[in-house]
Amino acid sequence: MRKKPSRASNHSSMNKKGWLSQAGDTIIFDMDGTLIDSVGVWNDVDAALIKELGGPEEDPSFTQRRRDELLTRFRADDDPYVSYCGELGKIYHSDKSGRDIMKRRYEIAQDFLVNRVDYKEGAPELIKKLASLGKTLVISTTTKRANMEVYRTKNRNIREKAPVDKYFVKIYTREDAERIKPDPQIHEKLLAEMGKKPEDCFIFEDSLIGVRAAKAAGIPVAAIYDKYSDAEREGINALADMTFDSSADVLKNM
Repeated sequence: MRKKPSRASNHSSMNKKGWLSQAGDTIIFDMDGTLIDSVGVWNDVDAALIKELGGPEEDPSFTQRRRDELLTRFRADDDPYVSYCGELGKIYHSDKSGRDIMKRRYEIAQDFLVNRVDYKEGAPELIKKLASLGKTLVISTTTKRANMEVYRTKNRNIREKAPVDKYFVKIYTREDAERIKPDPQIHEKLLAEMGKKPEDCFIFEDSLIGVRAAKAAGIPVAAIYDKYSDAEREGINALADMTFDSSADVLKNM
């Protein structure tokens, strides 16, 4: 029987208790899997897409792991998601282009993004608390701008609990960097445009590629637990400066 990965980190270069006093004035959040419970939704979207392409039903963890691996492989392409969809087309012997498959993926995703995606436990409260303390809040994500627009303007769960535009001063999306995480380019752009040094910032991530991007940019990073990253738990725990079970856990340790 495979041992379940531990949530707790055996590595920490910072003290989890009272983390806020060690953080800079700018708090950067990843979106999918960190603030919002969406990784599983994307697994469902890809499952529906694969079915349309003629593929079999797959284990969601396999679908997710392959997606992460392919997006990492294609991170320097003009549009890694087009390349990812093109690769799915090859795998399932589709005659559709990668762009056509990506268009269909986006169509399938719309109902999911508008109606099913929601904040994770404690995230709205954490956002509001940090804002009340005068922290500058920023989103830095590989989510596409079109999806962020849905979250900002159409998703009732997000708009009612903690509207993105009310609390975040900047939003960096997939289109703001030529290379996606784990490349640090999106964070480097953020630092340059906002006139910040790495030590002025603190990042919350959920995945190994996100933690790697933060570390490559020289920015302290905490990992918030997401069950869809359990396969990467050992690497996340080894690399992150600290780990939390949830946003509620982050609040408790402020």
